Amino acid sequence: MTASSPSAVFDGALVRQRLLRARQRGTTNGEGLFDDVASQLMERLDEITHPFHAALDLSPFPFLERRSSNALAVRTPPTLPDEEPFPSEEEKVDLIVSNLGLHWVNDLPGLLLRLRAMLKKDGLFLASLIGGDSLTELRSCLLDAEIAETKGASPRFSPRVDLRTAGNLMQKAGFRLPVADIETVTLLYPDMVALMHDLRATGQTNARFDRIRHLTRRSIFIKAAQLYQERFSNADGLIPASFDILYLHGWT
Repeated sequence: MTASSPSAVFDGALVRQRLLRARQRGTTNGEGLFDDVASQLMERLDEITHPFHAALDLSPFPFLERRSSNALAVRTPPTLPDEEPFPSEEEKVDLIVSNLGLHWVNDLPGLLLRLRAMLKKDGLFLASLIGGDSLTELRSCLLDAEIAETKGASPRFSPRVDLRTAGNLMQKAGFRLPVADIETVTLLYPDMVALMHDLRATGQTNARFDRIRHLTRRSIFIKAAQLYQERFSNADGLIPASFDILYLHGWT
């Protein structure tokens, strides 16, 4: 399945445009989600004593080159992971990382097979993606606000991979010693507007093919923001945004 396939969920051209724009701006959500999870991936990588010499960083905001030793040669393609071409034998790498990018891939099973083929013998694939029940607070408030205002609901959020599915996909792709685990990261924001600003700045807003193409009523966002504060704000008036981060780890 390609990004333009009739059965594709995501508009690949739109996702690519948003991510490239965010990369050019240098927006990695400050010290927020992208940097936090990149640090987790580096910690996991640092625990591995196996030497790596050539790597491919498929992250929307590449991090490996600036955090690793000079002995590691890192390529950072400008495209989405599912558009990365098969390398020749001479171009294969012994490490592939992807930080919070794979949840935009239309054909994740196919991509995992292709990534495994890009790795040399005893190569490592290490990735994180947004999955599980991420942004449950925002989802529930927007859904209830839209129903209250319009008596209906539109497809605003992406389908997400759960932990069991992620583990099964790693096995089916043929990785050795596959591991999939999950960690919930909760960020705090002054209000829903600040949260949505961060999502837009990092290219993480709705890119479904079946998304609504007209502007959302302002009253829906006002209602959703009120619900968010009423239901979830803490003693300091801050609201949480929860992300389930799936970590994938496998060898060839």
